[in-house]
Amino acid sequence: MNNDGPVMVIEDDPDDQYLLLEVFKKLGYTNEVLYFFDGQEALDYLKATNITPFLILSDVNMPRLDGFGLRDQIRIDAGLQLRCIPYLLFSTAVNQQMVINAYSLSAQGFFIKQNTMAELEETISIIMEYWRRCAAPNKF
Repeated sequence: MNNDGPVMVIEDDPDDQYLLLEVFKKLGYTNEVLYFFDGQEALDYLKATNITPFLILSDVNMPRLDGFGLRDQIRIDAGLQLRCIPYLLFSTAVNQQMVINAYSLSAQGFFIKQNTMAELEETISIIMEYWRRCAAPNKF
């Protein structure tokens, strides 16, 4: 895990992208935040670069390649697997089957998008701090 790497946000809703942009600015993390409108765009980026993102925060329902499909593509690609990128799903729509699907694809978390800016800030802060303190195989 690369604590200084960029945070990849995969989100097709411009309003949600804007809210997350404001949250990351307010929280003051120095990680660059990269925004992608769908999983295919994010996958293309990952395959075209050797950069190891700090984490991936992905919406579930998106055009072309959804959050589950992207997670599966990362999981089955040996080169991407070795980067040990934490993969978290972030969605307004949630049910038990979605959460089961996420964890069966070895996602490291499934978060529900919060209704207020304060709750969203708290969730992003918790996510960032947790992964900053977490040991990963590629930190050694």
